[in-house]
Amino acid sequence: MLSNAIEGDDFKYGRRVNSMQLKPLAKGRYSQRWEQDYPLIEAVILSCISEVKMLKKGAHLMTQGEAITSLVLVKQGRVSLGHTARNGRCFQLGTIDCDSQLFGEMEFFTQYQCQLDIIANEPLEISLISTEKLQHSLGQHPQLALFFASAIAIDYQDTVDIFTRRLLYPISYNVAFDIYHEYLNDLPVDGFSKRYLEAERFGTTDRVYRRALQHLEERDLIERKKEGIRIKNLNALKAFVEAGI
Repeated sequence: MLSNAIEGDDFKYGRRVNSMQLKPLAKGRYSQRWEQDYPLIEAVILSCISEVKMLKKGAHLMTQGEAITSLVLVKQGRVSLGHTARNGRCFQLGTIDCDSQLFGEMEFFTQYQCQLDIIANEPLEISLISTEKLQHSLGQHPQLALFFASAIAIDYQDTVDIFTRRLLYPISYNVAFDIYHEYLNDLPVDGFSKRYLEAERFGTTDRVYRRALQHLEERDLIERKKEGIRIKNLNALKAFVEAGI
């Protein structure tokens, strides 16, 4: 994780989340319509709640490979998202500080099995959204489909952007990109404090991840501190990221 020191100055940072939010998104073609219709959207979704339950830290909200029977609404709390391949390799998408986050919307429409493990990083209160009630409500309020389509489209494009960058650029570039955009406070998901999980977030091993950090240190862009990673030269880091090499 990025430390709070850069070129001698302190800064605070947070990140926007990218999974589907019940609250209006301040982006997209229909953002204004979304804001206008929010009271209806919220009322309909909340009317579809079938159960409220508490989860312990480490519990699964949703499990990779399982069919979903309910969507999950998390008003507050931190969760992590990851995928494990058949060969045992893991890819961590990252962590999210939930703010009325809704999970399972894509599986609801496609009826595909869940693609990710979604795990509570702390004790959470979750609300289960009945798929039957939601399907009925969409029939009664077809304008809600616009809300789902807009959120899913934004989520899809942001996720594809992450995956293509991971595939097409070296690990060191991807790490630099995340460090820079973490500073800008515009990443869709957060990282991890544990190094091996950060390595999995870049689809690689701890050894390769350390080598990428060393490469950036040798270019005098960052330095590793006990409390985290410190940006040494913001302008040089920006130039490195924008060059895309």
